[in-house]
Amino acid sequence: RVGNMNKLIDKMNDALRWELRAINMYAHYSANVKGIHRLQLSPMFNTEMTESIEHADIVRKGIVQLGGIPVTERSTHPITHTTDYVEMLNYALETELKASEVYAELLPLIDQTDDLYDSIEQIYLSELKSVEEMRLLVG
Repeated sequence: RVGNMNKLIDKMNDALRWELRAINMYAHYSANVKGIHRLQLSPMFNTEMTESIEHADIVRKGIVQLGGIPVTERSTHPITHTTDYVEMLNYALETELKASEVYAELLPLIDQTDDLYDSIEQIYLSELKSVEEMRLLVG
């Protein structure tokens, strides 16, 4: 039981690291996107950033409820600076794919009758929606 709880908290901290990374990446891209695409992409990146803040908050509170200590550092996966909107979208897709993968690994660790399961499942579905949106934008 303790081993399972530690595994759950570790995986939730992985998810939190990716959300913290996404917050930084989307804020950076929103500020750096140039040209005509800025009109559409800057607000979209800001929306994704806000979503990541909300997801991080849910995950962080879940970790505390489970008796764990939430991480404060983002994933060490590098955030690549670019002003090329196609590269930004590809990096965003990569990020959303990785986040959805972490949430997919997290769900089986949580009891389905737990409120936490519903919260994490909602985040997972939101990540899948973002993956599809980025795929369409990348073309």
